[in-house]
Order: sequence, then C-alpha cells, then structure tokens
Amino acid sequence: MIYEIINTASVSSLFAQWEETLIWSCLQGTMGKIYADDLDNPTAAMAIIGDFTFFAGKPNIEIVSYKPDWCTQNFMIMVPQNENWQNTITHFYGKKAKIVSRYATKKESDIFDKEKLQKAIASLPEQYHLSMIDERLFQMCKAETWSADLVSQFSDYENYRNLGIGAVICKDNIIVSGASSYSRYQEGIEIEIDTKEEYRRKGLAYICGAKLILECLERNLYPSWDAHNKGSVALAEKLGYHYSHTYTAIEIWDY
Repeated sequence: MIYEIINTASVSSLFAQWEETLIWSCLQGTMGKIYADDLDNPTAAMAIIGDFTFFAGKPNIEIVSYKPDWCTQNFMIMVPQNENWQNTITHFYGKKAKIVSRYATKKESDIFDKEKLQKAIASLPEQYHLSMIDERLFQMCKAETWSADLVSQFSDYENYRNLGIGAVICKDNIIVSGASSYSRYQEGIEIEIDTKEEYRRKGLAYICGAKLILECLERNLYPSWDAHNKGSVALAEKLGYHYSHTYTAIEIWDY
C-alpha cells in the first residue's frame, strides 16, 4: 500500500542531506507531492514534482511502480538516492529506462556579479524586447511546446503570479527565449531556461538568465540551477554559478 504524505515531517529524515530544491518544494508543501510506504513510520518515499521523481530510504519496488492518477505525462525523470534504488528502477522499467547524467551547481548566495549581469542585459540587440512574464506572456509560453515548461508547473496565471517569476525575450511579438521558475520553494526557485531552436547561440538565454537572477536577488530568492547537459553547465558558469557534481538520473519513456 502506498500513501500520500501530508505531514512531511515523517519522511524528512529519508531525504536528509539531499540538496535538491525540488525535494524541498515537496517537503515544504509549496509544490509537488510525497508518497511513502507507511504513514507513521515510512522506510521508503518518493517526491514527485513535474517531470521529476526522487526516491529515498530503503529501495521498494512497490513505490517505484506506483504512478499517481494525476500523473498523466508519458515521460518521467527518476532520480535514485543510491545505486540500489537505481537498480530497482531499471529492473522494473527495463527497456523504458535510459540512464543519463545530470549536473548540479553549488548553492552559493553571494557569488553573482550584479554589474556583469546588468551589462549582459544591456547588450540585448534592439530588434529584441526583454520583459518579465505577465498574464499575456504566461499564456504565450503555454501555447508552444518549446516554451511550455517555463510555466508548466503552475495551474494558472494567478498561481504563477503568486509563486513564479520569469523573463522572456520577444521578437516581432513572438517569444524566442525565456528563463523562469520551473518550481518554487520557500527560499527560492529552480530555474527553467530555453530558447526557440532557430534563435539559439545568439546569447539570448544568457540575457534572460541574467535578468531572472537579478530579479530573484531583488526579492531575496535564491535562483537554483540544475543542468541537464554540459551546455547548460557552461551557461550556468558564465552567469556565475560553480559546478558541484554529476549525478545519475533515469529517464522513463512511455511512463
């Protein structure tokens, strides 16, 4: 039997020492949900938020195989706490599972060069327009596949206005690049950043990232960055982050 955990204090020790803001969002009750094998004395738990699931405690195939009714997507990124969890996941999902590397950055609050970031923003060519995401831009982000994840974890604009924050670059009234909050926890956000394919390698993501970081700092929010590839790591380092470590994740297709 798998249970949704409302009193997350009962599972917090299972996720201890895991510096992952998506987990913090779930533990704090800000976004996402946590499930476990027991309500009062859980030995295994998973935190689910968006396309990510984190497994902690004692490996449990019942939890690995559990898909909540509200999870309607066919893709999930599963992050095992250790090799035993990894083996349990890959054993259950078989050919649906693809092992990948992801890259964490250090969470350092005083590393950003504000002057450098301001100069990045000022370098935007005049044919582009940089704006914070309002209701109109929120709906525009949702309307295209490449930009949907900039706002996808927020049920509507009111929810985004209360919890989210983001910036986009437009050209000819079309969004071409953006940096936004994939998720929110009490002390900050997890950054989602992307650029429309034909506008990549023009420095637009760098400018969006600079704007979002500065706006977060103004609001005393930490802009956490987790990279899905080495290109994302390079962009993060250009913005001021420092690489922390590589970790294993498992992409589940046809979830």
